[in-house]
Amino acid sequence: MVYDGVGVAGPRWCAKRRVPVAGQRSRGKTLTAERIIEVATRICDEEDIDVLTIRRLAADLGVGAMTLYSYFRGKEEILDGIADYVMGNFRLPTAEETSPEAVVRALALAFLEMMREHPSIVRLFATRVSTGPRSMRGAFEAVIGRLREAGFADRDAVRVYGLIVQYSLGFASYQAPRPWGKADHPEAAELRRQRRHFYGTLPREDFPHMVELAEEMTTLPSDEQFLFGLDCLIDGVLRHTGD
Repeated sequence: MVYDGVGVAGPRWCAKRRVPVAGQRSRGKTLTAERIIEVATRICDEEDIDVLTIRRLAADLGVGAMTLYSYFRGKEEILDGIADYVMGNFRLPTAEETSPEAVVRALALAFLEMMREHPSIVRLFATRVSTGPRSMRGAFEAVIGRLREAGFADRDAVRVYGLIVQYSLGFASYQAPRPWGKADHPEAAELRRQRRHFYGTLPREDFPHMVELAEEMTTLPSDEQFLFGLDCLIDGVLRHTGD
């Protein structure tokens, strides 16, 4: 499956097919592969990947379920399209600072932002390999190029890329079910208080360290923790590259 931002190249894809979406002609909406993927991405991000079905997607688009098979062969191909769409829209940080340290930091923060904006990509990263040209240009080729521009050579650029993606992905997947760590969550303060109480009221004879450090324990899924780990990662990268 190849998703290039306009359509899907495959045995059942009709590249020029554009169908007005039922009930939406007044807003100029037409059904395209891009539109299908955008709506599918919204469903997965706002609800869950398991919620996405051909029937549900068709209902949100205002078309019959069979219409979608003119564009995609099934849910798996749509999920591939979502991964390609999200990674293809990765926002490469501006090159205001070009030192290796600054570039690694900016890229890691950009990947974390992408994963927060599109929570579904965390699961998709863990279940499939995207080979679409759009994702490879946006989240692979351009990022490795930026690392090489910052002074990382050959194998180092690839290895540092891997560290950035793996660290950001690991943290995003850890933080996702722990909303008390998200500074922008509307109930973060109350959730942290509840979590602090949970740790603080554990049986002290069994969990003396967790009880004593209840406040600190609540910071594990926080941005502060991410930045601490990122500093450690960067220190290690600078020590082990450029030899």
